[in-house]
Amino acid sequence: MSALARTDTSVLGRWWWTVDRWTLLAIGALIFCGVILAMAASPPVAARIGVEPYHFVKRQVLLLPLAAMLLVACSLATPRQTVRLAVVGLAAFMGLTLLTFIVGPEIKGARRWVSLPGFQLQPSEFVKPFFAVVAAWLFAAQKMHVRFPGYLISTALFLAIVAMLVKQPDLGMAVVVTCVWFAQFFMAGLPLWLVGMLGLMGFAGLFGAYTFLPHVTSRIDRFLDPASGDSYQVDRAMEAFLNGGLWGRGPGEGIVKRSIPDAHADFIFAVAAEEFGLIACLLLVGLFAFIVLRGFSRVLQETNLFVLLATTGLLVQFGLQATINMASTLHLMPTKGMTLPFISYGGSSLLALSIGMGMALALTRKRYGLEAVS
Repeated sequence: MSALARTDTSVLGRWWWTVDRWTLLAIGALIFCGVILAMAASPPVAARIGVEPYHFVKRQVLLLPLAAMLLVACSLATPRQTVRLAVVGLAAFMGLTLLTFIVGPEIKGARRWVSLPGFQLQPSEFVKPFFAVVAAWLFAAQKMHVRFPGYLISTALFLAIVAMLVKQPDLGMAVVVTCVWFAQFFMAGLPLWLVGMLGLMGFAGLFGAYTFLPHVTSRIDRFLDPASGDSYQVDRAMEAFLNGGLWGRGPGEGIVKRSIPDAHADFIFAVAAEEFGLIACLLLVGLFAFIVLRGFSRVLQETNLFVLLATTGLLVQFGLQATINMASTLHLMPTKGMTLPFISYGGSSLLALSIGMGMALALTRKRYGLEAVS
């Protein structure tokens, strides 16, 4: 790539000199860390279910070329092409999400997946980034054309998506989608009285979820009072942080991963803490923070409202998902069953994140000539 001259006018050449290469490098570092941690965390999980030790590592690594292609392909798009991709993608994956209620297998009490040959696809993972871009376009469109009902359409889509997520059930993802949509709506010029009203509705929704959804009640009760129920995974995760200390026990030397069922997925941050220590965990946090802050710094002077809103939505989504995973592992909030971006095992999560960050890279590229208005 470095051999590409600045005078190279090919698609790849223009992409290389306009894309944010520092963010690309940080994402690559996260993916590399994810492979290392998958090698450390997944063998005990594989042994418990009776497959060969590196079963999960191989499945994840096999998807990396596809993830890289999606990331680069999406980052090549102009803002207009990004909108088109998001509209088509949102329609397709909302349809697949509805399909999970009809043909989706029930796993751990939830219907979130569609079975494909050799792969379980979770469509709702892809709905998140596509909806962030579509919502941004709708908000920006109403600002430019007052009679266009962008706010209304966006609200209807938001309610439909949240209803599907709660039905699955996947309250954690519903919370992320809600926070991203609210942040975009606020930046688009949401009146203060509506901010208060939507805030009250959000609290009412959480209270309703706590009152009427048993799995939500259980998780919140266990967070507030660990003695009130099974807090086994969180207790083992906290033990991992104590065992790891500053520098960790060493690669492969962790013991807590043998007793955490989701050590390769939701609780992989605990494996990082035990085997590589606090310093490594802080480096991971630094990578996530760098990607989010770097993205915001690229759009500080942006005059295109759609680009500003869409980039904000994608970055808030990325940062919030990472924060929720790490905070729940550290028992700072109720567990949500959410992956750590580019680190946790999960094919749907990896591919959806690649698309989301690819679109963020596309929107934060330096644009010249026709690309600046397309």
